[in-house]
Amino acid sequence: MPQNDLYLFLGLGGFFVLLGIGTFIWGRGEEKGYYSKISSRADAREFLDHWPRRPQFEALKIGGRIFLAIGILMVLTGAGVWLWG
Repeated sequence: MPQNDLYLFLGLGGFFVLLGIGTFIWGRGEEKGYYSKISSRADAREFLDHWPRRPQFEALKIGGRIFLAIGILMVLTGAGVWLWG
């Protein structure tokens, strides 16, 4: 494998890891912001029960986990090729 491909794996893997961490943190922040706004209203049922579920926040967190998994696999692949290739 050419050396450029090795750096491509490592660079894209690192990018995906950073993107995954950022997306996961963004999802958690959006969820906390949403539920803290609800707590100031008179009807606090949704704040206490978290019902009905809001899929937007979970989608951001799941996307972050997927990005993180892909990034780690790419970094490990690049490191493996660098060590044994």
